[in-house]
Amino acid sequence: MRYRAAWVLPIAGPPIRDGWVDVEAGCVEGVGGRVRSSADVAEVELGHVAVLPGLVNAHTHLELSHLRNAIPPGQNFVSWIRHVVALQSERRDPGADSILAGVDEGIREAVASGTALVGDISNTLVSFDPLVRSALAGVVFYELIRFRAASPGEIVAFVQEALDRVAALTSGHVRASLAAHAPYSVSPELWRALARKWGRASPAPFSVHLSESVEEVEFVQTGGGPWRTFLEDMRSWDPAFVAPAVSPVEYLDRMGVLGPRTLAVHGVQMTPSDLARLAERGSTLVTCPRSNARTGAGTPPIADFYASGVRVAVGTDSLASTPDLNIFSELAAMRALAPSVPAASLLESATRHGAAALGFDDYGTIEPGQQARLLAVAIPPGCDDVEEYLVSGIQPEQCGWLMCPAM
Repeated sequence: MRYRAAWVLPIAGPPIRDGWVDVEAGCVEGVGGRVRSSADVAEVELGHVAVLPGLVNAHTHLELSHLRNAIPPGQNFVSWIRHVVALQSERRDPGADSILAGVDEGIREAVASGTALVGDISNTLVSFDPLVRSALAGVVFYELIRFRAASPGEIVAFVQEALDRVAALTSGHVRASLAAHAPYSVSPELWRALARKWGRASPAPFSVHLSESVEEVEFVQTGGGPWRTFLEDMRSWDPAFVAPAVSPVEYLDRMGVLGPRTLAVHGVQMTPSDLARLAERGSTLVTCPRSNARTGAGTPPIADFYASGVRVAVGTDSLASTPDLNIFSELAAMRALAPSVPAASLLESATRHGAAALGFDDYGTIEPGQQARLLAVAIPPGCDDVEEYLVSGIQPEQCGWLMCPAM
C-alpha cells in the first residue's frame, strides 16, 4: 500500500511536500516524494494531511485518570500532593470499577489524540492488562516508594519482589519495568539496592521524578522543609536520614541510578550543571509543562533543556494534573514557553526521542523497517510550514490513524 499526502514527516529527515509512504505487513517499506504512480502498488490519496509517526507520551499515570477534575490547582507542589494522597486513601481498591474505567478512558483518549506509545507509571500494575488489550504499545513502570529505613535484607527482598512481578508480565507490545518515585520518597538504602539490581548498565528503561519542585531541592539540600513535614505527617520520616546537601540530580548520580536508560521526569528546578550531568550520562529528560503549572511545581526552562544537549522527551503526566492526554497540546505549551526552539526539535522529542527512551527503537520515525504506526493530521490547504503548524495545538478531531490496530 502506498499512502500519498500533502506532507510526510519522516522525523529522521526534513518534511517532504507531496510525499508518499509505502507500507507492507505493518512496516514501512519506503518513503519519498514526487514519484509517479505505479500499477504494481495500491495507492491511497490522503489529500490535505500531514503523515507522521504516532506520538510518544513518555510519562503518564493512567491509574490516576479517575481523579480528573478532582484536585484543584496547587499553590505549591506539596499541598497539591496532599490532595492526591487524601483522595487515594479514600479509594484503596486498585481494581475498583471507577479506576479501571478511568484507565480505559485514558487509553481511548490517548489513541484518539495521536499517541502510539506510552510510558505509564503505576503503583499497582493495574494498567498493564488494559494496555495489552489496547492499540497502544508501551512500558508500564512499576513504581517503588519507601522512605522509612528498613533492614538491608528487607530492602533487598522488596526490590527482588518488584523485579519478580515485572518479570512475570509479558506481552509483545507492552513491557514492564521499574521506576522509583522521587528523592524525597525513596530511602538511600533503596536507591543503593536499585543501583545494584538495576544500575546504569541495565538494558531496560528506568523512570524517576526528579527536580520537580523547589521543596524537593530544599529537602535534598537540608533534610527539612515541607517534604520533611509531609513525611512526618505520613509517619514515613526516618530520623537517621542525612541530607546529601547536593542537587537532586547529583544525589541520584552518586547513587548510581542515572544512565542511558534513565527517564528523569520534570526537571523544573534543574540548573545548567544538572542538565550537563544528565547529558553526560545519556539520560532522557521528560518534560510535562502543563502539569507543572497546575501542580504548583513551576515553569520548566524548556529552552535551557534543548540548549544543554540533553535528550528531551514529552509527557502529559496524569489526568489528575492535566486537562487531557493530548501530546499535541503539550507541544503547544512547549512552543509558548520556548519560541526559540525549532518546531522540528519539539516534534522529534514527541516521537523519536520518546520512543528511544522507552526502548522502542522501531517506533518514532518513518523509515524502512520501522513500525507503520502512521498518524494523519488534517492541515489547511496551502500550509507551508507544516512543522510549526503541528506544534500550534492540534485537536483529536484532526487526527486519524493509517496503520494502527483497532481498539
